[in-house]
Amino acid sequence: MKKITALLIFCLVILPSVLLGQKGQFGEIKQLQGPQNPVIGFMIHGGAGVIKKGSLTPEKEKEYRDKLTEVVLAGYKALQDGKSSVDAVEIAIRMLEDSPLFNAGKGAVFNHDGKNELDSSIMDGKTLAAGGVAGLHHVKNPITLARAVMEKSPHVLMFGDGAEAFAKEQKIELVDEKYFFTQERWDELQKILKEEKEKSEKEKVKSQNSKPVNENNVPTAELPYNKFGTVGAVALDRNGNLAAGTSTGGMTNKKYGRVGDTPIIGAGTYANNNSCAVSGTGWGEYFLRLNVARDISAIMEYQAQTVQTAADRVIQQKLQKAGGDGGVIVMDKFGYMAISFNSEGMYRAYINSDGKPVVQIYKD
Repeated sequence: MKKITALLIFCLVILPSVLLGQKGQFGEIKQLQGPQNPVIGFMIHGGAGVIKKGSLTPEKEKEYRDKLTEVVLAGYKALQDGKSSVDAVEIAIRMLEDSPLFNAGKGAVFNHDGKNELDSSIMDGKTLAAGGVAGLHHVKNPITLARAVMEKSPHVLMFGDGAEAFAKEQKIELVDEKYFFTQERWDELQKILKEEKEKSEKEKVKSQNSKPVNENNVPTAELPYNKFGTVGAVALDRNGNLAAGTSTGGMTNKKYGRVGDTPIIGAGTYANNNSCAVSGTGWGEYFLRLNVARDISAIMEYQAQTVQTAADRVIQQKLQKAGGDGGVIVMDKFGYMAISFNSEGMYRAYINSDGKPVVQIYKD
């Protein structure tokens, strides 16, 4: 009798919830899947934000697509060659950090004081080991320092001068601050500083029809940091191990030593072989409040939801309701992949089931 009762509970309660997870709560889901022989997977992103069709020149769009293709293929080749998921993530993010196209490393935005401050993190899904770094000014590739924190220190998070002292100890490449200067990023800061000054000299007028603004009284959708954001990667290697990593220059005109979600494990980065690997991009304060990356993993682990359903529940429902914007790339332990974002666009690429790169920028 007990066995019959248990079977009825499974059929009437548990099974429907699992099937719902397969279908998803946002209509029928066509689940993305990576190569299956062997089961490996690789995805990257270059930031989410206001990236509308027509906002990029054909030449600039080609630059982005070419770089994303180069990077996703490099990470995938590392997995094909037998390297670990952690290796593949670091390789790809280093390449993104070295490109001035993205807000990380060489292409980092400037803070209010005209300096570049870099954050990064990485996590190993097999061991749950993790490393994060924040407030860097001289580390050429923050993702490599984050990995050193994970593998060569007893800590998870290091900040500022202490993190850079550790980088020097580990013989990680340091550069002069001038290395991070790009004219485009500098001009973005100057534009916002000019707007700040002009607005401070005028009486603030409140209007019910006014656009939502941030602390700088600049319409949020028009801010440069909502157009060009964080970079990240997730990977599944042939041994079934997941890894995730994220790197950023933060927000243009950020103040007071502000640190966002990128270096915080569970907010902007998370990996667990029992569920998934996640890398996020977007408005960091909301990712921190909602613990976005870990929440996606928890939904999969505790509610048996598919990777796409879990990602959509957090990004399209929770993040949207809270007033935040951004997106995630997610991969589960079987090589199934999800991309979810609530902004106009997101630079992203993955290797499909045929072993071919797929590169996308816009919402549609």
